[in-house]
Amino acid sequence: MRLNIERVAGQGDGVARGPDGPVFVPLTLPSEIVEAEVAQSRGELVEVIQQSAERVAPPCPHFGACGGCALQHWADAPYLDWKRAQVVHALAREGLEAEVPPTAATPPASRRRVALHARRRPDGSVALGFKARRSWRLVEIRTCVIADPRIVAALPALAEAAAAVFEHPKSAPTLHVTATEAGLDVDVTGVERRTGGGLSGDARARAIKGATRADLARLSLAGETLVARRPSIVTFGRAQVVLPPGGFLQASPEAERIMVAEVMAAAQGAKRIADLFCGAGTFTFPLAEIAPVMAADAGAEAVAALNAGRKTATGLKGIEAQARDLFRRPLSPFDLKGCDVAVLDPPRAGAIEQTRQLVDARKIERVVYVSCNPTTFARDGAALVAGGYRLERVLPVDQFLWSGHVELVGTFSR
Repeated sequence: MRLNIERVAGQGDGVARGPDGPVFVPLTLPSEIVEAEVAQSRGELVEVIQQSAERVAPPCPHFGACGGCALQHWADAPYLDWKRAQVVHALAREGLEAEVPPTAATPPASRRRVALHARRRPDGSVALGFKARRSWRLVEIRTCVIADPRIVAALPALAEAAAAVFEHPKSAPTLHVTATEAGLDVDVTGVERRTGGGLSGDARARAIKGATRADLARLSLAGETLVARRPSIVTFGRAQVVLPPGGFLQASPEAERIMVAEVMAAAQGAKRIADLFCGAGTFTFPLAEIAPVMAADAGAEAVAALNAGRKTATGLKGIEAQARDLFRRPLSPFDLKGCDVAVLDPPRAGAIEQTRQLVDARKIERVVYVSCNPTTFARDGAALVAGGYRLERVLPVDQFLWSGHVELVGTFSR
């Protein structure tokens, strides 16, 4: 079917009008005329007949087959404008308006956290890569233009280290690789549990040996440390924090710097700050340079890492951190007593219950909301605005380069 691509949808696919409604065609751009194989509302690109002036040569040899990136074929300026537009549209759907600056860009080769799928080859060796688009099929990668070069250089060693975790035929391992200041930290999930749980002693010994040969800082299995040769340290503000196995970390250090700067600017002048969904302290430690911080997160291991990191930092105003499920037990106005600024960085599902508590906490003058989902951000933001806040500014951040995902930092005041 010949199609005229009109726009790019939220997941990065081009959209055309078909005889029965919209048709989504990956790897296409607005104003292009393409030929595609169409089934229901999905199209597979056959040929670009009329090419957009915004089309560029993708920098990665795996682009198109690998499902990790969707938009490497789009020039930087319109691509970043499109990400900003996703935020504006999400706000508009909830009746919200604010200053929305241009999208803050992050460079290639800066992604310090990736999830690599591992599969056995017929000869028994291991292939690492990402899934193809809309498929369980593995696309083996030799390079990755978004990843930290340390991760790319370690691909052969990581594949060798992963060989030990295929003890059970049903295992489909994923290596969650994080580049820390001490080296690569790898947490392996997707390993089939045997009777008694986990790998056999022999398999564990082979995995540890592989981790040593690969010079990994740490190797863990679904959060259980198998070997830790060096502490997996990251720096937040003035503190050095040892990440828990499999612990959350912002994917790009450059995006983290942008978001921390935005949060810090909004929190200036605070007397006491609530840092909600604090993790291991990404924002907690920089904020503690401004005012005392009360931090909370459901992850007990992350909070323990934050508290241990306090011992490495000097000159802070003070930090109190607690493990608490903010979905089931959001902090109440009584819990937030004395706080005049609240910072939130919830998961993709947002934080509607905690948001409603902030509305009732009349002493909270500013809310700074970090989000990886503009839709749930707009929903929660509408609740804040209905409760008397004004949405002042929303900064889009391109943390997940060449994907449909967009991070943001929104500032509310009353």
